[in-house]
Amino acid sequence: MLRIYCPYCQEVRSEEEFSYAGEAHIRRPEDPGALSDTEWGEYLHFRTNARGPHREMWVHAAGCRRYFNVLRDTVSYEILEVYPMGTPPPDDTSGDRA
Repeated sequence: MLRIYCPYCQEVRSEEEFSYAGEAHIRRPEDPGALSDTEWGEYLHFRTNARGPHREMWVHAAGCRRYFNVLRDTVSYEILEVYPMGTPPPDDTSGDRA
């Protein structure tokens, strides 16, 4: 089980209090109407699914209910960094999409 630090509550809590919310730092297309169906489908459904360091969004569902970002190693499950929404992402990940 993961122990996750909430940057807003400033507490380390059990993974059971949190929900995974997808890959972090996905940029919305500037002109969605100009995208083909294939391009729109890729934006909506395709993610990097990186092996190793990966940026993720989590929400403290049973706590403050706020979203934040996590840099987590998908091989070891080790949480490398936790940072609030709006904070620039750490630059030590592979498969950078933002």
